[in-house]
Amino acid sequence: WLRLVSNHVSAAFARRLDGQGVTVAEWVMLRELFGADPLPPSRLADRMGMTRGAISKLAERLLDKGLLARTADPDDGRAHTLSLTDAGRALVPTLARLADQNEAEFFAVLSAQEKAAVEAALRRVVAHRGLTGMPVT
Repeated sequence: WLRLVSNHVSAAFARRLDGQGVTVAEWVMLRELFGADPLPPSRLADRMGMTRGAISKLAERLLDKGLLARTADPDDGRAHTLSLTDAGRALVPTLARLADQNEAEFFAVLSAQEKAAVEAALRRVVAHRGLTGMPVT
């Protein structure tokens, strides 16, 4: 049941994001960088639970879209950091509203008490399993 609901919530959100020209994985990266200092790709990979190769491909797509900037690391000329461009920063609140709308539409059928119970149960699983990061493909 969890997979069924998750797949439908994710698919509906992906359709919403498609209208904005970004994928779910791109949204996750944009959200991770929103309000953050520039990050090296390796640190971003750790925070997002992705491989460095996947981060590189994702970053290239966002660089091509003008939503991400790559800057030489001032402390290490061989390294670089990633940060949002002004366009990327401006887009994140719009995408966050879409995420909130998507969640609200799917879970409006639940009472506040039921929503709290679902969240509490999932938090227990996360804590018990020591889950960190957000697996994104």
